[in-house]
Amino acid sequence: MPEPIRHDIATRADCERLVRAFYERALSDPIIGFLFTDVARLDLDVHVPRITNFWETILLGAHSYGGGAFRPHIELHLQVPLTRGHFDRWLFLWAMTVDELFAGERAQLAKAHATRVAVAFESRLRTMHERGMVAAAMPAPEPAGALPLVHQYRRARD
Repeated sequence: MPEPIRHDIATRADCERLVRAFYERALSDPIIGFLFTDVARLDLDVHVPRITNFWETILLGAHSYGGGAFRPHIELHLQVPLTRGHFDRWLFLWAMTVDELFAGERAQLAKAHATRVAVAFESRLRTMHERGMVAAAMPAPEPAGALPLVHQYRRARD
């Protein structure tokens, strides 16, 4: 049976398809699924359009994303310290989803950008945590109506 022809990411609908397929996989993942379901209690009806905006901006230059991506990860980290293993698993699931659905320059960019973000976030969180700066370094709140990944946070534990 021939492999289905995969096209490159070309539209907002493609970005949304990718985001929805990724979260379908990530939410049930035995390693990181709990972060989305039990800790962040992610509301996909609100989150998917926002993350679609992020990827539409990165991949298609749409300028539809206006929020800060790091703050929700700090909030999540305050509840459950995020490790390199969490980020590695996220990247593995993301790349697998991209490769199953798409092929082309933007598909490669989606994987490359995800890697850059994951490496930067993990490094920044680790450094902040080691220096005891996580709570003190919280960025200013996002604009009204923005959905953080985590609705409340606790002080970093020693």
